[in-house]
Amino acid sequence: MMTLSGAGRRRWGAVAGVLTGSRSTLIGFVLVGAHLVLALAAPVLAPYSPIVNNGALPIDAPSLAHWAGTDQLGRDVLSRTLYGGRLALTDTALATIGVIIVGTAVGCLAAYWRGWFDEVVMRIVDAVLSVPTILALLVVVTVAGSGTWVLMLAVTTVYAPAVARVVRAAALEVIPLDYVTAARARGERAFAVLSREVLPNILDVVLVETAMRASWVVLLISSLSFLGFGADPPSPDWGLMVAENRSMLAVAPWASLAPIIALATLVIGLNLAADGLAKSLGVDRMRGGVA
Repeated sequence: MMTLSGAGRRRWGAVAGVLTGSRSTLIGFVLVGAHLVLALAAPVLAPYSPIVNNGALPIDAPSLAHWAGTDQLGRDVLSRTLYGGRLALTDTALATIGVIIVGTAVGCLAAYWRGWFDEVVMRIVDAVLSVPTILALLVVVTVAGSGTWVLMLAVTTVYAPAVARVVRAAALEVIPLDYVTAARARGERAFAVLSREVLPNILDVVLVETAMRASWVVLLISSLSFLGFGADPPSPDWGLMVAENRSMLAVAPWASLAPIIALATLVIGLNLAADGLAKSLGVDRMRGGVA
């Protein structure tokens, strides 16, 4: 039977008022929600195909026909930006889920088993975290090649160790408690103890980590695309759109401005939402524990 501590129930009770208690948190959720709606409705809202070239309308300024103008290949910038939101949110969701699952599993197991397993895992975590993020990503992408799943693997490899460290710290506070000790005394296996007793009481930390990592993941994936290691043309990827049109900034800034604004608002929304969740749940984002 799943056990939720009194402190855990109090922290989850605070979530109900997170939207009404903070204007910045509300703004964050509204921004993220708006991006989700626009991404889902992209096939309906986009006036043109996001990948079809139109040689008759290169770098056309914003107009009633093309609200955000066209790029150097005559493609509608608004359509590409809307479809780019679908791509960004899908890739971010897949990568973030992978990061959280791997990081949470490793962190919980390290805290539960301790001893030599914990020492080995944490030294590997320290080694991975000592490598600059972009450098580690480029190494993985260079070795494994390109593609969506390679990108997911690269992001998971880079960010899962940080999640593992945070989750381990939270789990170490829960494992010595009486209800966990009782479960272990009953002879329950590690998976049952972690899933029923430990994980429900650190779910607030995991939730905040999910929101926080998502804001980093979307920016990181776009950065890789900008550098030429992410999505391949003619994909309507925001980072790729900026890279393709950066040489035209002086004469056609709208081609790069639209994806930049979209990316910035999504990252800001995710960060505000993560901050609001952290405050309502009592999670200190700076140290990865419970305040």
